[in-house]
Amino acid sequence: MKTHITLVNPPYPGQSFPHPPFPPLGLGYVAAVLEQNKFNIDVVDCLTYNLSYDGFREEISKRKPDIVGVTCNTLTYKSALQILKVAKEALPNCITVIGGHHVTFEDEQAFKDLPTLDAVIRNEGEYTMLELAQRVEAGKDWHDVIGTTVRKAEGSVVRNPKRAHIENLDELPFPARHLWPLEATSKYGRIMFDIIASRGCSYWCDFCIEVRMHGQKFRKRSVQNVCDELEECKKTYGATWFSFVDAAFTVDQQFTADLCDEIIRRNININWVAGTRVDMVTKELLQKMAQAGCKSMWYGVESGAQNVLNEMRKGITLEQTIKAFQWTVEAGMKPDPNVVLGFPGETKESAWATIKLCQKIAPTYMASYTIATPYPGTPLYYLVKEKGWLKDTNFDHYDTATPTFETPTMTIQELRKLRAKAWSSFYERPSYIRAMFKKSFIYGLAAMKAAVTFRFIDLRMALQPNKIPPKPPSKSHF
Repeated sequence: MKTHITLVNPPYPGQSFPHPPFPPLGLGYVAAVLEQNKFNIDVVDCLTYNLSYDGFREEISKRKPDIVGVTCNTLTYKSALQILKVAKEALPNCITVIGGHHVTFEDEQAFKDLPTLDAVIRNEGEYTMLELAQRVEAGKDWHDVIGTTVRKAEGSVVRNPKRAHIENLDELPFPARHLWPLEATSKYGRIMFDIIASRGCSYWCDFCIEVRMHGQKFRKRSVQNVCDELEECKKTYGATWFSFVDAAFTVDQQFTADLCDEIIRRNININWVAGTRVDMVTKELLQKMAQAGCKSMWYGVESGAQNVLNEMRKGITLEQTIKAFQWTVEAGMKPDPNVVLGFPGETKESAWATIKLCQKIAPTYMASYTIATPYPGTPLYYLVKEKGWLKDTNFDHYDTATPTFETPTMTIQELRKLRAKAWSSFYERPSYIRAMFKKSFIYGLAAMKAAVTFRFIDLRMALQPNKIPPKPPSKSHF
């Protein structure tokens, strides 16, 4: 009988910033590679089914896999470990494997946190997981698989050499979306199908974990391969909305233009969104993207203060930001500014410069005010640890909405109040509410509801500055 592998999408911690569930691309690619090699694969999506640990115990006991693999980021790290702890209790002979951003850089710590953990897969996991499964299938030792950190039988932890990044991304099968409960996912609203056209980024921002995970070399799929996946998703699942989740979608602007031309040539007729840097677009490229069905662009604006941008090593100017937003609106698309509050060097004055910039460049759209979060593996993480600024080491709080460190120029309490004020000042503007009513009556009512909600949060923060405020609603790109 073929080796049976169950892949698990762990739950978010209970008090974290809520996000709608979606099929994770990383697990989808791993599942597809394993399935292509004839392994018996199934998936447990704890997020979609809101599955408790006891519920997972029942589910895994019925499936009885030989290998249990779970993905995680920093926010889901602790819940992923708990999932594997439950799996080992239910099936003592199963091999427990964890992968993802967080454990790529905290692999040895993971073995300390979970004494029954068997293996960590670092960086890109498709071929590392495949080789591990093939070794298990053949009854061979798997403790020296490249790209893993493992616990040997006698208890020692060994860090094997790093596996090279996958150069030819076209050789990967499309993510195994058929293994995910898409029908259940649709109950949370219209499904936005994630797709990725490239891995890696040529930039090296101090807060970004993606480039540390996938490398500074920009690797892209072929235009034909990406469009084939778009057509398959549309034909198989009726998909009409897609989100390109590349670290920066327009790093290679000619590639982006060629992709748009192929979408138009094939008449795929889809709606999609993407994100990129403000210095990586032109007026002509944005117009072409709009013609190909792009409805919204989210940009890494990060800050409205040039000195803070320089501290981040972002490599952009405020003039480039203003120009990119103007071009996006002229192309008929919705621009969304993603900003980061509280990065080292932030002051009340620089934070308000950011808030005012968002109101200027996206006055009738939506701004996303996130908190600088020190993910393990980033220079930001090592800086705040070295300086003694890190105040919260509970990874359940690393949701980009909760401050975890403070600096000499900004306390945690001040940052909480500033973020609440940022949301309320943006959505309470009469001009914003009027613009929403011009779009439709429903949009207007939603805007008024948001204004009341954020006013409540703002007042609550004024009265209880040390209390973590309620989380505002998650942003939508459509």
